[in-house]
Amino acid sequence: MHSINIHNKSGHDQTFEVHGWANNQNITVKAGQTSKIPAPDGSSGAIIALHEGHEGEQVEITKNGYGGNDFFDVSNIVGAGGNITAMQVGDQSTLKGDPHFMQDMNAAWHKASQDTRNKLKGFVFTNGQGKVTRIGPIKDSPELEKLVRTFANGKAYVGVGAWNGNPGNPDDNAQSSAGHGNKDILITYNDGDASPDLASPKRESRVAAFEVQRVQVAAAPPAPPANGPGIILTNKSKQECTYFFYGNYWNGNGTAGANFDKPMKNVTLAAGAKSHIPLPTTFKGRVQRGTELPATWVEFQISASNDGAAHGDISLEQGCDGAATIASTDGTNRKNGFANDVLKDAPAAACAKKPNGTKAIATTVGNWAAGPNQAAIDYLKKVVGQKKAYIVGGTGTDDVASKNKCLAVDMY
Repeated sequence: MHSINIHNKSGHDQTFEVHGWANNQNITVKAGQTSKIPAPDGSSGAIIALHEGHEGEQVEITKNGYGGNDFFDVSNIVGAGGNITAMQVGDQSTLKGDPHFMQDMNAAWHKASQDTRNKLKGFVFTNGQGKVTRIGPIKDSPELEKLVRTFANGKAYVGVGAWNGNPGNPDDNAQSSAGHGNKDILITYNDGDASPDLASPKRESRVAAFEVQRVQVAAAPPAPPANGPGIILTNKSKQECTYFFYGNYWNGNGTAGANFDKPMKNVTLAAGAKSHIPLPTTFKGRVQRGTELPATWVEFQISASNDGAAHGDISLEQGCDGAATIASTDGTNRKNGFANDVLKDAPAAACAKKPNGTKAIATTVGNWAAGPNQAAIDYLKKVVGQKKAYIVGGTGTDDVASKNKCLAVDMY
């Protein structure tokens, strides 16, 4: 089992609220020491620093989530009184947070106009020397959010991000990007520099070669690639739909970093319409209906590095808003997925609404908006099954390969 390691670099004991692990009991990490909390795969929670009883900087974590990757972020939306960072152990390229947040906040406060300071009364707290010692909830003060963004934007959650139909700030949403696989998490706290002591050198690139390992590729000869690299997308629903293509943030050996907020292209199809969507052979990612979650993901790549074929599967780990199938077009007649309407009879406990109000089956692995939904897991295992689509975990679902670099995708 992996662990969450909380290292206190400061010269004093520091107390943290723990949500989701350690029986939800606060822990106090002694000065210069590290505490380890066991974190089972699929678990989610938060580690929140406390300052005079007030919640401050925090790290939100989902262990072994979508695609077998950890998801974590650093957030200051409920306040701050110290500095905190988080990373996967041994991979500094995953480092998040502002290691000098409070020093940067103090500098910004002293540069602020008197009018700005007046507006921040009750949100910024200073000692007798005028040094900022704590800030209140950024989420409750647009003026404080504006000031904090001058130095921490893109380093941590400053606003609330995408939530309840609010698209949020893109720089905040980007904080929820996936880690690189499933590893121990290192959280570093300090009053001063909160950079991790045991960080390894940053990697030059987040993108690595992707080798398909789920099933063996069929050995039949390919048919002529009449449509070229890409997918043949069919809208099997009864209404016009717009489909969005997302390239992964990074790709590794059997793993990937999901892209939640930056689609590369989209296409609108009338009910029953079909279209060939050309894509570069470097594409590795997914297509989904719309941009909101929960949603069915059709995951695929156009040319795997080990065999040059296109490969794909169906994933319901970020929810299900309709059936989908994926098939080869090279004459091998490989196909997977499901075509039955599983939304119609889904129990209420397994469902969630998208920000636009439409019904969908909830996420089975969790994300920034909600944790794993057990009712959804149980229902989808019953009506779809892991062999036809990924429901939980990174194994057990048949891969579809097409040597001509073109796959057929039907969205219901």
